[in-house]
Amino acid sequence: MYWLTNARLETGYEMDDETIIGTKTANFHLLIKDEVIAKIVPATERLTDNLPQKDAKNLLVLPSFVEKHCHLDKTLLGDDWRAITPAKDIFQRFEVEKTALPTLRTTTQERAETLLTRYSQYGVTHVRTHVDIYPEVGLKNLEQVQKALQTFDKRLSNEIVAFPQHGLLRTEAKQLVREALRQGAGLVGGVDPAMVDGDIERSLQQMVELAVEGNAGIDLHLHDADQLGIFTIKRLAELTVEADLQGKVAVSHAFALGDISSAQAEGMADILAKAGMTIITSAPIGRNFPPVGLLHKKGVNVAVGCDNIFDSWSPFGNGDILERAGRLAQLSRWSHERALAETLQFITGGIKPLDNKGQQAWPKIGDLANMVLVEASCSAEAIARTSQRMTTIYKGNIVTD
Repeated sequence: MYWLTNARLETGYEMDDETIIGTKTANFHLLIKDEVIAKIVPATERLTDNLPQKDAKNLLVLPSFVEKHCHLDKTLLGDDWRAITPAKDIFQRFEVEKTALPTLRTTTQERAETLLTRYSQYGVTHVRTHVDIYPEVGLKNLEQVQKALQTFDKRLSNEIVAFPQHGLLRTEAKQLVREALRQGAGLVGGVDPAMVDGDIERSLQQMVELAVEGNAGIDLHLHDADQLGIFTIKRLAELTVEADLQGKVAVSHAFALGDISSAQAEGMADILAKAGMTIITSAPIGRNFPPVGLLHKKGVNVAVGCDNIFDSWSPFGNGDILERAGRLAQLSRWSHERALAETLQFITGGIKPLDNKGQQAWPKIGDLANMVLVEASCSAEAIARTSQRMTTIYKGNIVTD
């Protein structure tokens, strides 16, 4: 139990008539007890108890970050630089990666820990990682990633997706995915049922069957564009409702939602909201991606993830989810104060310091003490400038300082 003193929190917007011209902040002392925020008092109030005090030094305190899309088993971080081998299609890319990973001088666990260290330094306290499951590797990737996550269990929480990267049907991975769920994975993955598996209906049915059987969720990676992608999303939404999996199903990438008209996107948003489905985007450069603002406005849960971080697919990516949120804002042309500030919710699991009325919404007494101390005056600045993270706190424990 300790006091986090002199912590800067957002308290509202500064207005000029109807225009937001800034963000108001004030300093507070936060009592951290039993992993939660137990008390919040103005910094002008003198503390009279003998509890330890940790000075936040007037740094802005934000809810810590959630990385909703990473591949801990794929990253090459911590190993030597490798040029990306050209590939003519996704199937050739599978083979390039499958051949390259066993030749690295580092283990999967070591590379995963390198990336997890970086995440922690950047303010992340929860990750959803996909782990490749295919016949040649079996469950070895899962075992290595689980060991890495175990070493970080005091620094962040996690979800694991059993991910049949090379095709659920194509590689006959059903039994391996089933076993991965038994051994700790919490979601069933899938990739492009049309292009990779060659059978949309059977691929989706098998994913849903595995999820229901294993009391798991689903995270489908869908790159298929335009109407092919839209058809797949619609069918998955129908199966989600039929199987009573609302709130447990996500579609990553979902590029097709960015390929259609606004009117069509609104209709799709209604379908997604009704099915309780989440859309996860990496806000890619040079590719249409889902209209995050429209989807959010229509009640669809949207999250941002980094995806590739220096792997056999891409030489880019650094694991900074705050930077990725800034990219989302920039590509979406969200440049004014409120829009920038509200971008934060897409990397915090929906938490934001100010509510829709501009009133203080976080933190509240009883909230889990997952926080990041940032060298910024407000959320908007943190998003726009990818401000320096100084300290990460997970369940009250200071994990980076």
